[in-house]
Amino acid sequence: MATVTVIPAKPMQEMKGLEATAKLRVCAYARVSTDNEEQLSSYQAQVEHYTSYIQNNPVWEFVQVFSDEGISGTNTKKREGFNRMIDECMAGKIDMVITKSISRFARNTLDTLKYVRQLKEKGVAIFFEKENVNTLDSKGEFLITLLGSLAQEESSNLSQITKMGISYRFQEGKVLVNHNKFLGYTKDDQGQLVIVPEEAGVVRRIYREFLDGKSPYKIASILQKDGIKTGSGGSRWYDSTVIGILKNVKYMGDALLQKTYTIDFLTKKRVKNTGHAAQYYVEDSHEAIISKEEFAAVQAEFERRGNLRGYSRSGKSSFTSEYPFSGKLFCQNCGSKFRRQAWGSGKNRKYVWRCINREINGVESCGMKSIREKDLEKAFVRAINKVISRKEAFLLEETGDCVVGTEEIDAKLEELQQKLLTVLRSLGTDNEKYAKVVGEIETLRGHKVGLKNVEAEESWRKSKLEEFKAYMDATDGKPLDRFDGDLFRRLVEKAKVLSIVEVVFVFKAWIEVREILGRM
Repeated sequence: MATVTVIPAKPMQEMKGLEATAKLRVCAYARVSTDNEEQLSSYQAQVEHYTSYIQNNPVWEFVQVFSDEGISGTNTKKREGFNRMIDECMAGKIDMVITKSISRFARNTLDTLKYVRQLKEKGVAIFFEKENVNTLDSKGEFLITLLGSLAQEESSNLSQITKMGISYRFQEGKVLVNHNKFLGYTKDDQGQLVIVPEEAGVVRRIYREFLDGKSPYKIASILQKDGIKTGSGGSRWYDSTVIGILKNVKYMGDALLQKTYTIDFLTKKRVKNTGHAAQYYVEDSHEAIISKEEFAAVQAEFERRGNLRGYSRSGKSSFTSEYPFSGKLFCQNCGSKFRRQAWGSGKNRKYVWRCINREINGVESCGMKSIREKDLEKAFVRAINKVISRKEAFLLEETGDCVVGTEEIDAKLEELQQKLLTVLRSLGTDNEKYAKVVGEIETLRGHKVGLKNVEAEESWRKSKLEEFKAYMDATDGKPLDRFDGDLFRRLVEKAKVLSIVEVVFVFKAWIEVREILGRM
């Protein structure tokens, strides 16, 4: 049974990077259509009403009342007050506009729709007092639908029906995926995601090679060389394609729905959903290709590579896996990575690894000298053979069980989501209360993700220990006779260079082996 967690839309204050208690900057717009005395009196009453109305609300900051007198609302060309207000909104100086009604805002449907869309995209709400509609909430969606139906009825109706249908399916945890470009899956007669075995093998290969130390660029190059087809059936692989596969939660059987949303049904423009609309995270929605433990290990590896300290002339540093020691060799003097360099030429050519900090910034920054690649390779062979010959001693310690329970968190999340619905259904939405509930949901979700990551990492570490044991058993006590780059990538997490004569190999199975390096 799939578990659906609603990730609610964020309060306006949070969307603008403000505190939940920050005041919203509110203005009003007032207009009368004729110059007769009765209408002007009505106009003055509107100005006084909105000034008092905004100033008396403790969570609002009064900006001003923009107005136009004796001007028709048929179009906005001569409405100076209106146009000034729009300019202020687009300049980010106003968060909400209050006006008496849709007809007071504009009598031209297309103009109304234009400015509602324009301000909504900027994150500015329009509140129509008579209709009791805020353009940034669910009623606002209905208003835009209504306006659109007047301007373009067929397009509006089709879009809204589709949108509502998608929303209902999301809430039920039904996953909508363009499976034609989704490597590893297709759909059955009932529209359910099912695994394509051959493509799933490619996905598993990508995850395995990434965890074995290869970069997305390297993996893409190998897949292309081997003639493997992409999800869309193409032959060209990019590192971004590989990264997308490695970060897609659908491969572990989960789904994050509504990652993008449509700003307006007339333009069909879709943008990334960064909190403007609710999202839905569905756990175990379909059969997984990758285990949750392996997926978590990949995300942890992304973070580890992203945190690698390095030096370059551009001031940036990135992970590379061109050689077995790439991205795995660290200087214990300064913490930076090592980079491969060739010394000499012809028969005298040899390769060394140099501390990048020293190479870029000089000996004053780091005193670590260069290490010969052959010495590193020989040291690894001796280290692995040391473990093979004394595997009982090295593998004696077992890791304890990591018991993580998320049932209480799930129950609390369900309670909070019901509370959130109650707040949303109330006539006057309490922004502070809404923000508080949203904050509690996000905190709990973060805690749950953290617990699951700990559990997954523990499980992954155990699997690597079992893999290490299996390799040890397969050797049957026979020592390694030469350096194997793929084996090094698969078994070693990193190597710490203590000096030009000493290195520590840190295996992925929580084993550390100190070894001597030959002198230059």
